[in-house]
Amino acid sequence: MALLNKYRDRKKLGEILISYNKLTQEQLDEALSKNTDRKKHLGDVLVESGLITEDDLITVLCKQLNFSRCHLEVLDIPSEALDKITDIVSLRKFVAMPYEYDVKKDLLHVAVDDPASSVQLENIRSLTTCNVDFAADTKAHILAAIDKYYGTVSQDYLVKQYSKEQKLIGKEDKEEKVDEGDTSESAVVKLVNHLIEQAARKHTSDIHIEALEDRVRVRNRIDGDLVEDGSYPLMMLGPLVSRLKIMGGMDIAEKRKPQDGRITHIVDGTEFDIRVSILPTVYGEKTVMRLAEKKQLKREKSALGLYPDDLEKFDSIISNPHGIILVTGPTGSGKSTTLYTALSELNKEDVNIITVEDPVEANINGINQVQVNNKADMTFANALRSILRQDPDIIMIGEIRDHETANIAVEASITGHLVVSTLHTNSAVSTITRLENMGIEDYLLADATVGIIAQRLVKKLCPECKKEDFATEEEKEQMGLPLDKPVKIYRPCGCVACNNLGFKGRIGVYEILPMTRKFRNRVAAGAQAEELQNLAIEEGLHTLRMSATRLVLDGITTVSEMNRIARD
Repeated sequence: MALLNKYRDRKKLGEILISYNKLTQEQLDEALSKNTDRKKHLGDVLVESGLITEDDLITVLCKQLNFSRCHLEVLDIPSEALDKITDIVSLRKFVAMPYEYDVKKDLLHVAVDDPASSVQLENIRSLTTCNVDFAADTKAHILAAIDKYYGTVSQDYLVKQYSKEQKLIGKEDKEEKVDEGDTSESAVVKLVNHLIEQAARKHTSDIHIEALEDRVRVRNRIDGDLVEDGSYPLMMLGPLVSRLKIMGGMDIAEKRKPQDGRITHIVDGTEFDIRVSILPTVYGEKTVMRLAEKKQLKREKSALGLYPDDLEKFDSIISNPHGIILVTGPTGSGKSTTLYTALSELNKEDVNIITVEDPVEANINGINQVQVNNKADMTFANALRSILRQDPDIIMIGEIRDHETANIAVEASITGHLVVSTLHTNSAVSTITRLENMGIEDYLLADATVGIIAQRLVKKLCPECKKEDFATEEEKEQMGLPLDKPVKIYRPCGCVACNNLGFKGRIGVYEILPMTRKFRNRVAAGAQAEELQNLAIEEGLHTLRMSATRLVLDGITTVSEMNRIARD
């Protein structure tokens, strides 16, 4: 976000934020020391460093300027306001969004991210013949609103622009301008960027570009569910896939084999790592892009959503000097985020951390990260053997997939290394069984393992529209609660803020199993899974269902979400 011009005096802005308890003097000094050449405005430095949020900055500056604050994410913007400014390119350029129109006064209300910039305000006034009243909101909210209300128009415009470009190329008149305001970038380049940026602002985890019989369908996976986000003529498939192949470093001539690539893309100042998978299908190549926000993978442990007692167990497990820590769960359950959070916590100057990953999902300063390459015979097992000769203190294995990798990991942990890795299992206790099935001896497993974390992600109820209600007898039974007492829970409704879904965002549900002496002895004795599960619960284990029940009772999620991730 461009810092308000009125507060480009770095010291003054810092003092304002300190006076509103948004910043400490130590944090201000740290930010100033990082920006000695003054190439960036202090506000941008503070936001990028995570010391304050864009929302904090806008709120404080609105108070100082006595300026109106709006919240576009909860507004249902009428078409009367949208029709007053139709120049989408300029709205994006000036970071502005019309959100209300007063017919009697002919007054258009517009949200901007820099209300003290007279140049920006005059540029926006020139886009309409109405009187204009300004309010402030964050850049992220404004751009998300532009995507939401003008997104289809932008896509249609780019498709038409591409058609014109093809006609001009056909006429060998490449020097003629395609349209006013056109840049050197082609329509396909703009369209791919638009798809990625729009998806990122909607907090999409995966973008699906699918070849159907008569059209190209785009779907985004948001909070675990696929939602259709656009449809294009079939002629757009080839150019879209070719552009993504170029961006991902793939072979554009190869259309018969699956291909994988990787793209780094910056959206609104945030860096995204995008894994691209292309698969030939009956009607053409299907593309799936997995978006990972790099800073989200390296979040503070307090942001994982752990309850205080679980956080205590988490700290206890990762404080072990050696042994194996396993994070388990299905694909897309947040295992990588938990692993990277643990590694960031352990990343000190006096330890040597080496990872083996397929692929490396986020770069962490101070950690040596190795990419698996099966074509070069750099498998998990081979990489691990080499790593053990690199004097590591902590080893992270992206995933334990076979007996060989599991065996090396166990040997490494027994010989004084801390090993952290992932497995695909349904619960913490079933991880023991899985490793036994991989051929690891009971006594070795008991000696090596220091803790297991099973996890899932559940959708969070939208805080703007969730409705209080009483649980039915069936719901109380599912949560393991007494049937004769009333239990308050919340249900989804749907509003503008959550796109009428009733849910907004996701949170982790955890089952954390520390290896106590008694539990370790039972594993070494070859106890069955059911006996181990009962013992773990006796010793204070909160199963996934128990943890999800706490979230239901706290009004964070629903009984149906609890049942979805914990059917046992």
